[in-house]
Amino acid sequence: MTFVVTEQCIRCKYTDCVEVCPVDCFYEGPNFLVINPDECIDCALCEPECPVNAIYSEDDLPEKYREFLQLNAGLSETWPNITRMKAAPADADQWQNTEGKLQYLEKEWKK
Repeated sequence: MTFVVTEQCIRCKYTDCVEVCPVDCFYEGPNFLVINPDECIDCALCEPECPVNAIYSEDDLPEKYREFLQLNAGLSETWPNITRMKAAPADADQWQNTEGKLQYLEKEWKK
């Protein structure tokens, strides 16, 4: 089993969860974080750290977020690993309660 980052993280990208991960299984995109399911050890430390409640256990993943299981797996293969907390985007607070953010997900990592 794994944990899954879902839509609430898009354009918020708070990294509190990254700081507590003992196996460094988070990967960073332009405006979203993902968890590599092959690296996640199901420790559950990240879930309560997320200020926007974007992280779910695979077993508790709401149906409306099922596609994020595949998104996390695929994007973690192409995005760089993130192991330390960093500042959230300047407008993160404005996006944290927004629904329907999948359309804003940027998949291409630009260095």
